[in-house]
Formats: sequence, C-alpha cells, structure tokens
Amino acid sequence: MSTPSTPSRPSAPRRGERSPDRRTLIADTAIGLVAASGLRGLTHRAVDGAAGLPAGSTSYYFRTRTALIAACYQRLAELDLGDVGDVGDLGDLDGGGPSVLPVADRDAAAAALAGVLHRWLTVGRERQLARFELSLEAARNPALEADFLRAGQGPRARAAGILAALGADRPEEAAELLVAWTDGLLYDRLAGALARSRVAPDRAELTAVARRMIDAVLARHG
Repeated sequence: MSTPSTPSRPSAPRRGERSPDRRTLIADTAIGLVAASGLRGLTHRAVDGAAGLPAGSTSYYFRTRTALIAACYQRLAELDLGDVGDVGDLGDLDGGGPSVLPVADRDAAAAALAGVLHRWLTVGRERQLARFELSLEAARNPALEADFLRAGQGPRARAAGILAALGADRPEEAAELLVAWTDGLLYDRLAGALARSRVAPDRAELTAVARRMIDAVLARHG
C-alpha cells in the first residue's frame, strides 16, 4: 500500500537567479502540498512547516485559506507561462533562455507545444495535478472565481497570439478550443482511468497530437 509522498522544499535558485520572496515561497510550498496530499493537506501551519518558516508566517501574508489558494492560482499561471516562454529553441525543448513559442509554421508550433506538454507530463507532473485539484475549488467557492478567471487569461492570451500568427481569423475563440483540448489531454494522461497503465509520454506522439489539434482549430477558425 503506497503512502502519500512528502512535498519537497523548493529547490535552491539557479545561478544568477534571486532567492524567491516570502510570498512566492509560500505559494510554491502550498502548491507542493496540494500535489502531495490534496486540498485536505493545505493549511497555514502545514505550509509554514514545509517551507521551513516560523509559525504564523503564512497567515501573516495570506490571512485566509481563500487568499492562499488565490495566491496559488497566480503562481501556477506564472510558472506555466514561464514554461511556455522557455521553449523557444526547437533544438532544446527542455530548456533554454527566455523566448516565445516559435510560430513560423504549424510544424514548428506543434513541436513547441509538444515540448511544453512533455514537460508538464514529466518534470511538471505534480504541479499540473495541483492545478487541476485547485481549479475544482473555484467551482465550489464563489470568492475564488475572479482570481481563477484572472489566472486563466494569460495562457489564453498567449495561445491567441500564436494562433493569430498562424492565420486564425478569430484567435480568441480558437485559443479557447486549443486550451480546452490541451487541458483534456493533460487530465487524461495525469488523472484519467488509464493514466497509471500508460507508458511514459513520447514526444513524437505528442507532436503528432499537437499538430492535429492545431490543424483542427485552424480549420474551424482559420
């Protein structure tokens, strides 16, 4: 019988990066706790302990659980957009400096999108699981609706820009469809009925799937 994994403390910043501020550290730690234990594990005291902070630190910055979850939404959006921005060099889909998704043609866009999906299904798996779990809380708590909506606007705006460059005549509508399909694929691979029995994601397969999604979106909105 497996036991819940213990969330690891945030890794040290890479060379040239500044240490995270206290709010960012708290949000990152909260996301890790949700990934490991679900929302039942998200308490102010648990975040203090997992982050190595003095007791009361989390409640000082985020007085309520709702405020803490809203901070998680904002941080998840920042991290996801950062992953998209990192995938700028098709020769190195696992990293690289700040850039933008290449949109010279559909093949390039599909390869780049596949790189992002591969990251989120592997090294970013826990964060995406936390994102899905936290999103359900917004459906139950009206006080979180505005924060959840705000966090979701960034990825959709980025997708709309990419699709506009590829020729979409209604890029905002096209982006809604592409984001929905992308989320569906992630959920199926991470938490669907067959998630545990599937082999590790293959980048070539993901590239083919991403190309089909882009083609279908542009056929409808191109």
